[in-house]
Amino acid sequence: MTITTIILAAGKGTRMCSEIPKILHKIANRSLLEHVYDMSKQLADNQIKIVYGHGAELVKENLKHLQASWIEQKQQLGTGHAVQQVTDQIGDADTVLILYGDVPLLQLTTVQALLANVGDKSLGLLTVNLTDPKGYGRIIRDSSGRVQKIVEEKDASPDEKLIKEVNTGIMAVKGGKLKSWLGQLKNNNAQGEYYLTDIIEMAVGEKIKVITNQPSTEDEVMGVNNRMQLSHLERVYQLEQAHKLMAQGVTLRDPVRFDIRGNIESLGQDIEIDINVILEGKNTIGSNVIIGANTRIKNSIIGNNVEILDNCIIEDAIIGAGSRIGPFARLRPETVLANNVHIGNFVEIKKSDVAEKSKINHLSYIGDSTVGSNVNIGAGTITCNYDGVNKFRTIIEDGAFIGSATQLVAPVTVGKNATIGAGSTITKDSPENQLTLSRVKQVSVSGWQRPVKKEK
Repeated sequence: MTITTIILAAGKGTRMCSEIPKILHKIANRSLLEHVYDMSKQLADNQIKIVYGHGAELVKENLKHLQASWIEQKQQLGTGHAVQQVTDQIGDADTVLILYGDVPLLQLTTVQALLANVGDKSLGLLTVNLTDPKGYGRIIRDSSGRVQKIVEEKDASPDEKLIKEVNTGIMAVKGGKLKSWLGQLKNNNAQGEYYLTDIIEMAVGEKIKVITNQPSTEDEVMGVNNRMQLSHLERVYQLEQAHKLMAQGVTLRDPVRFDIRGNIESLGQDIEIDINVILEGKNTIGSNVIIGANTRIKNSIIGNNVEILDNCIIEDAIIGAGSRIGPFARLRPETVLANNVHIGNFVEIKKSDVAEKSKINHLSYIGDSTVGSNVNIGAGTITCNYDGVNKFRTIIEDGAFIGSATQLVAPVTVGKNATIGAGSTITKDSPENQLTLSRVKQVSVSGWQRPVKKEK
């Protein structure tokens, strides 16, 4: 079965009260349209067409990585008019699937069930029963339960408005039939638009059976029209991801207070995640990992038996097995920690390699550095790696001990098993196995008086 998927994404989204086109608003850090696209990409032998309109340049610029044909709807004259823009790209034998760029949580299994209903004498229509159907087109059935037509709310009679089964707009139909019906659409309705839903009545008139499916939940087919709906679907999505992780053995202290905004490439066993943790991008998490509250991890690899304490930020980093991070630590991009490294509170590391069993426990900045094994870096130590124009590298060899409040002015090397006295500013290489320090002579001034504030 050759599938042509048409994603309608031309609307402005006035109720979003935003200059950003509606389909570019995000759930889990991916645009609404990307959610729909990613789901449809899983269908075999599928050609994706995206009909876009409002904010055309911004949409194309932000989503140019999507492998799809882009068709601009320069005037937004209704859903039928939108699909008409793709007519010349639809084969008669194709199965045409029509989706919406602002319906982000539609499931692949639902779409596959819908596609199974398409034949030469049938089409598939996705409907849903709503407690409050206000605003939706109603499904009109005959006394035998056969679908006869769809009536938009603004055109519905009082009795028709009482119907709870509504149209989601999502359908699948043979290409030749669709093109024939699109050519017959008229805009003689309350909106003055070309309704795609009118093809249902045309199909019935040609004795084409309309077979309906329903999604597992209402949220699966909910469109985003305002910020409240966007927020609601964000939480629905996040809870779904949390449940999937728990099914794989992850302990989440509170699934409601957990966000995943990307993918976990590999997941170990016996992982514990506290509240308000955010996982972004592509992460790998080993076994027996503990992640403390209020921590953000992005595009990182976390080894086995790692403990990340509360309030840490980790981005584009690699953390070796048995390491301990935090609390309040920040690992910036290109940080690579070997096994059993300790990074403590208020320590920031950037573009640095730290070998096994080294410790940087307090209030330090280590940037553009190579740190050997079994190194101890005291509180308040910084690498001065930037001269205002260029970055330079600091090398701290195995077994070195860096005293507290030390400034290492790069480029500089601290030799193997060297000791740097506390409070030193090191501007030259420090020999291995020696004590190096630089201090101003301490002076006490007798008879000194503190200044006294002058009276006005």
